[in-house]
Amino acid sequence: MDLAVLKQTAEVDEGFLECDTCSLRFPIVDRIPIMWDDFVRYLCERPLLGGRMFQMASHPSLRKFLKSCLLPKSKTVGDRTLPEERWSAIYQHSRRSRFYSIVKRELDSLPSPAIALEYGSSIGIMTHHLSDTCNSVFGVDKSFNALSFAKKSQKHNVDYFVADFLSPIFNGMKFDLILALNVLEFVEPAALLRQISAQISKGGSLVLSDSYDFDRGENSVKNPLGPDALRSKLRKMGFFISEKTKNPSYMPWNLKINSRTSLSYKVDLVISRLR
Repeated sequence: MDLAVLKQTAEVDEGFLECDTCSLRFPIVDRIPIMWDDFVRYLCERPLLGGRMFQMASHPSLRKFLKSCLLPKSKTVGDRTLPEERWSAIYQHSRRSRFYSIVKRELDSLPSPAIALEYGSSIGIMTHHLSDTCNSVFGVDKSFNALSFAKKSQKHNVDYFVADFLSPIFNGMKFDLILALNVLEFVEPAALLRQISAQISKGGSLVLSDSYDFDRGENSVKNPLGPDALRSKLRKMGFFISEKTKNPSYMPWNLKINSRTSLSYKVDLVISRLR
């Protein structure tokens, strides 16, 4: 990847990451790299966000690129902008959930990693916590809005990327800790586990959680994994599951939707280490 800086203050505010091999250009908008192979498709699913990106961009080259990627409204396939904003707000209102406190305590009991990665980092609740003990932390999420909120923390050792979870944006990079909380309904679980097993350092820790809420209509994953199948898959991949999480658990995870509504999940936590 070659970095083309268009605007820089404390970090790169606007620019491009350019791949010499595949000739793709990934824009950096408001300090967030958007590592989406089909960026036009990304904006096609978020036309309102695309317009906002164009308005917030200041450099002519970035504005020209964004304008060229915006499709006519007649070709859009729905707009995920407002739902993603809504869920970002829900996570903000629920950041003091007991679930996060439990996971933070478990993370603090593990060996301090030098470099960590979180899939589904959203508004940065856990990446922010990991940054207190890690040299470098990377957060990956599909929601530009959520990552914009996460960036407000101004943590010097945290970098966020908009990307598909299965995109090989880290190439052969290895991590001492990988975190993936409640994301298995949004990506094929076995595919994500295969990617994680190739990314994690020998002896590194993997912390997963999920409610196994796979019934999402046409957006459902094709091959869901339940709690026992998940543990079996991890063992076959060479992971040792901690004694305290070898059996399925039912941790409460409460999300405050609004002043009158909340959503309550029972989440299974799995802590493992690559042998």
